[in-house]
Amino acid sequence: MRGVFYPRLALDGIRKNRQMYLPYVLTCIGMVTLYYILMFLSGSEYILALAGGASVGSVMSMGAWLCAVFCCIFLFYTNSFLIRRRKKEFGLYNILGMGKRSISRILVWETLILFLLSLALGLAAGIALSKLFELVLARVMRGEVNFSVTVSKNAVINSCTVFGAVFLLLLLNSVRQVRFSSAAALLRGENVGEKPPRGNWLIGLVGVLLLGVGYRYAVVTENPLSALLLFFVAAAAVIVGTYMVMISGSVFFCRVLKRKKSFYYNPRRFVSISQMVYRMKRNGAGLASICILATMVLVMLSATSCLYFGGRDALYARYPREVNIDLTTDGGDIMESDSALDLRGKIEQAAALCGGRTDDMFFYRAAEISGIIKNGVVETDPKTLDNAAFISALENLSLINFMPLEDYNAITGKNETLQNGQALICKQGNTPDIDGRLSFNGGGSFEIKKRVESFGVNGMTAMAGIPATILIVPNLRDAVSGLDALADYNGNRMMTFSVHCGFDTGLPDDARRPVYNSVRDFCDGIKDGSSVTRVYFSVREDGQREFYGILGGFYYVGILLSLLFIAAAVLIIYYKQISEGYEDRARFEIMQKVGMTKKEIRRSINSQILTVFFLPLLLACVHLGFCFPMLRRLLMLFNINNLPLSAAVTVICLAAFALFYAAAYKLTSNAYYKIVSGAESR
Repeated sequence: MRGVFYPRLALDGIRKNRQMYLPYVLTCIGMVTLYYILMFLSGSEYILALAGGASVGSVMSMGAWLCAVFCCIFLFYTNSFLIRRRKKEFGLYNILGMGKRSISRILVWETLILFLLSLALGLAAGIALSKLFELVLARVMRGEVNFSVTVSKNAVINSCTVFGAVFLLLLLNSVRQVRFSSAAALLRGENVGEKPPRGNWLIGLVGVLLLGVGYRYAVVTENPLSALLLFFVAAAAVIVGTYMVMISGSVFFCRVLKRKKSFYYNPRRFVSISQMVYRMKRNGAGLASICILATMVLVMLSATSCLYFGGRDALYARYPREVNIDLTTDGGDIMESDSALDLRGKIEQAAALCGGRTDDMFFYRAAEISGIIKNGVVETDPKTLDNAAFISALENLSLINFMPLEDYNAITGKNETLQNGQALICKQGNTPDIDGRLSFNGGGSFEIKKRVESFGVNGMTAMAGIPATILIVPNLRDAVSGLDALADYNGNRMMTFSVHCGFDTGLPDDARRPVYNSVRDFCDGIKDGSSVTRVYFSVREDGQREFYGILGGFYYVGILLSLLFIAAAVLIIYYKQISEGYEDRARFEIMQKVGMTKKEIRRSINSQILTVFFLPLLLACVHLGFCFPMLRRLLMLFNINNLPLSAAVTVICLAAFALFYAAAYKLTSNAYYKIVSGAESR
């Protein structure tokens, strides 16, 4: 009989508090399910065999561990609501003679029951749904469908280990709170925080300054590489600033409303504002958490959606033509006009052997070197570069491509002319503006005749993710004189000479492969007896499968993690409303006794919830608005620079989340009303 005493008390406690425990258990089940699915997909042999599968597996594995870390943090947060609600019950047990050790045994059984229930149902749901998620991922990756069903032993073991550790930590934290609290403190635990807080204007001011720093980095940063490095700095500043502003500013906001007599002394607002003032400090922390989660959902969903739906732009930037050839040379005879024309002719012959054409062909020579552009001067000395401020250097870093005028005219069909010492300039990406003249430290100086439009035919430059500046010069050898001798600390030449070529075959999909093979065979033999040191041969058709596979994986992980964050935000909202409902019930009972009607209660509740409930969504929209410029810079690293598409996708994600948020508001406001009006007890 004694052996079942504590388990029965634990089960009875869960049953009596099912309104609090049911959403918690459902969330735990969902988290176990999501973690298992991510781990299953990360090791799925079927997914790994698809084009881009290895990269997608790594992304899924990273997503699984991110999910585990978030689950640990979030379950600690939500478990605090449960313990706070149960402290009065535990305090009563203690007064009636039950020792702290016995109460700890109840907590052990409660945690064990919740863990086993969450793990069993979560794994069952994960195993049942894993094949469906695998098929959807394969479709997103544009791969073939395979209906074989498997169970991942590794995913099961990891799920048991991770969530076993999380629930053990939750148990230790709960026992700590009970063991180190007196019976009187436990009885008062649910009412802690009733003292009206004071708004600390200094904390609020620091929060505003931190938000300003984060917003400034997001808006001002132009270079994509700098944006990548500063993104986490900006995100940290915005997160900390949001908490400071919401906690301190919300108290100040409520006090301002109280001082506005025409607003405060209103039957719909008097009760709600009076109650909010007493708990706004804790309320502000909850609202800040909701705001951060909402921002995470919006940014993650918008970014991954833009990546996936803007994938075609990125694909064509990386593979300008169906066939793309990039040759690296030591700067020998192949860079001369006659040798280059001969090479072009041989490539055309290789394509023609199998009935292919060389439609829309580009062929050009280039000399490439990296440098920092500042005040019209390109710094190329490695010693100076090392001493430059890192972020400042990245902001002005550019890949400089020297291109012969004759090759430019051949590609564009134009008939531009240049004098010695003159150059045309073409910017690709956010490179610094250059007016009048561009000089090189260690090289020549060029008068910029005019700026020409981008003709984007260098897939290797697009893949590098570094903004490029193309200088079209009358003579390539003369233009790079001095720069071609520069070497880094290892003695390697800093300048690279290359030949870039691309063309379309003019054939249907099923007839292109022989042309690809013929040109590839020719390219494999180029290095023999020539100055070519490296050959990179790529076909858009082959790259497309891996390209969309990787982008599809990012998009899929973004959706799954967004669902996790949305569930977390809804649960925080729900517990916030439930806990406040129990706190406010006694006050509303008194108000009803002095004449407050059910209709007036409903109006007061709506006023209270609407006053603060949509603040997180509003601030999340502000965060997203300031984040959007930096988001665009980060997308440029993937060669996605379609502003209308990015804006449309972001607006759609925002609208969808706002609708979901409104539905959560309706659900939680009804739960709050039932508690404070006494409807749930009938």
